[in-house]
Amino acid sequence: MKNGIFITGTDTGVGKTVITGLLGNYLNTKRIRVITQKWVQTGCHSFSEDIIRHLELMNKKKSYVENYIDEVAPCILRFPASPHLAARLENLGIDISSIERSYRKLAGDFEIVLVEGAGGLLVPINEEVLVIDIVQKLKLSVLIVAENRLGAINQTLMTVDELKMRGIDILGIVFNQVSKKENELVLKDNPKIVEKFSHVEVLGELPYKKNVESLSKIFTKIGDKILGKIS
Repeated sequence: MKNGIFITGTDTGVGKTVITGLLGNYLNTKRIRVITQKWVQTGCHSFSEDIIRHLELMNKKKSYVENYIDEVAPCILRFPASPHLAARLENLGIDISSIERSYRKLAGDFEIVLVEGAGGLLVPINEEVLVIDIVQKLKLSVLIVAENRLGAINQTLMTVDELKMRGIDILGIVFNQVSKKENELVLKDNPKIVEKFSHVEVLGELPYKKNVESLSKIFTKIGDKILGKIS
């Protein structure tokens, strides 16, 4: 079984946090010991808000990660911006080796580590390293989350191309509808045309829903496909 999955978005605010939590919950139902991680959390003053959301979606309490507090969220920054800028404003340097060690620690103790990215693949961690550089070094498989809206085709295809150029394994694409004010024709066409041009499987689509229970049920088929690819 593949040990690490990196959940990237085609942009900020496309639903990576929700899908990471839903996937974690799905894997838990299959009795797979899973933990989530957020390498850099910006716009946060205390413990990672995204990790807390993951735990909520996984029906887990914070005590689930109490022995791994430093590993699940190795870098927390206050300013809501790209990691390199948020760190600069606090006069901090983001230790890449610390991020890598924290991932390896979790990978040694859990069957699967789900790493939620910060924005997209080409977000700078510091002045020299992009998110994708760490993904490539750790040899993680990638799940792409694309917001299903006008403009998704270009962003998604560029994300796929960047991963392919680096030889990074792509598990597939999940389309997520964040706003209910979207044209139905666009919503239906996006996954089809992206799959045709990218030659990457679209694992499923999540509609605009705020009810977690409904989303979990819809996500089951997506989870089945992902599990089949990593087993």
